[in-house]
Amino acid sequence: MAERPDLARAPDSLPTDVDKVSAIPLFLAFASAYFFSALIRAITATLAPTLVQEFTLTASDLGLLSGGYFFGFSMTQLPLGAWLDRFGPKRVLLAFLMVAVTGCLCFAAADSFWTLCAARVACGVGLSACLMAPLTAYRRWYRPDNQQRASSWMLMTGSLGFVASTLPVQWLMPLLGWRGIFGVLAALLLLAITAVARVVPPWPAPVVSAMVDDVPGPRPGAYAAVFRHPYFRSLTPFGFFAYGSMVAMQTLWAARWLTAVAGYTPEQAASGMFWLNVGMMAAFLAWGAATPWLARRGWTSHVLMQRLLPVSLLVLLAIVIGGPAFGQSSAWMWTAYCVCASVVTLSQPAVGLAFPAHLAGRALSAFNLVIFSGVFTVQWGLGLVIDALLAAGFSVHGAYQGAVAASGVCSLLAYTYFLLAKKS
Repeated sequence: MAERPDLARAPDSLPTDVDKVSAIPLFLAFASAYFFSALIRAITATLAPTLVQEFTLTASDLGLLSGGYFFGFSMTQLPLGAWLDRFGPKRVLLAFLMVAVTGCLCFAAADSFWTLCAARVACGVGLSACLMAPLTAYRRWYRPDNQQRASSWMLMTGSLGFVASTLPVQWLMPLLGWRGIFGVLAALLLLAITAVARVVPPWPAPVVSAMVDDVPGPRPGAYAAVFRHPYFRSLTPFGFFAYGSMVAMQTLWAARWLTAVAGYTPEQAASGMFWLNVGMMAAFLAWGAATPWLARRGWTSHVLMQRLLPVSLLVLLAIVIGGPAFGQSSAWMWTAYCVCASVVTLSQPAVGLAFPAHLAGRALSAFNLVIFSGVFTVQWGLGLVIDALLAAGFSVHGAYQGAVAASGVCSLLAYTYFLLAKKS
């Protein structure tokens, strides 16, 4: 099997512009925006009991509402990649974050399920550049051996946002209510906008290549080189189902499992999700510290995904078979699943490093489209399956077990394709 492009090489990295600014403030400015992106992405898991009661939502309604964020996220990814390559992370991220501020304010003022959904989609659109912008910047500004580390630590920042979406939000609910919380989030996003505007340097003018596919710009054929790439194609089902399932569980369905199957109260579920996201934060911290060392010893991202993803699928199988029998240990089982499945996140920087620097924005955004289309599909699809099984006479426990089992089968098939597909 041919060796995969990985963090061991990126020969076309451009001369760094980070000499003009400190790399740490640059990282922190991007991280502030991504923190709130992750918080808003996951907050519906904590707010679910309140929203279900106030708006009389079914499981499929809740899946659609939570998945609306990922639908909005997915809609922007292809133009986003071209805009990042042409206009740079700073200009694109600032424009998108203003849309996110508007989405938060609209969510706070929503008076029906469909206005909630529309506002949720707007939040997804506005926050869709919060990871792709820094990854594009790191691809050009950071040394190759630091790109996996920066990517993993960005995801660690996202996990901190997930942590903030659990118990802290639960504690604030009696004081502010869910509408007040979204008003505060809009104000905090404005602070992140200020940090990005002050710290992130401008993007250098694009270099025009003789190859038509390499010219930055939002032309219809600009993504041809990305979608033709064998490694990108081999990772497409993997990103859609394996990565998509992990995020769908982390941001909604693990919490709903804890209340519907394991018998947790909403407060206990928020506490369980708090520790799950602490575990994810620790996992991303470890990936950031370890991946350069591992890669020098032959354990590239490609090898790590091959070896470790099956562990997460075995944990998921145990969760499905055990169901309510795990009781108060269910949160730890879901933590084990998500921590083991976090290896899928190494696919993003691996994709970026498989392409030349001037195509990095398009490659990363195209793969992000795959991932978040998968999250939207899995998140809503699980709700549809649960409702269908309940209508067919299954118990609540059985409906949840059947839906999660279906997602696990899809992830297994995607992993098998990843192993067998031609990579080069």
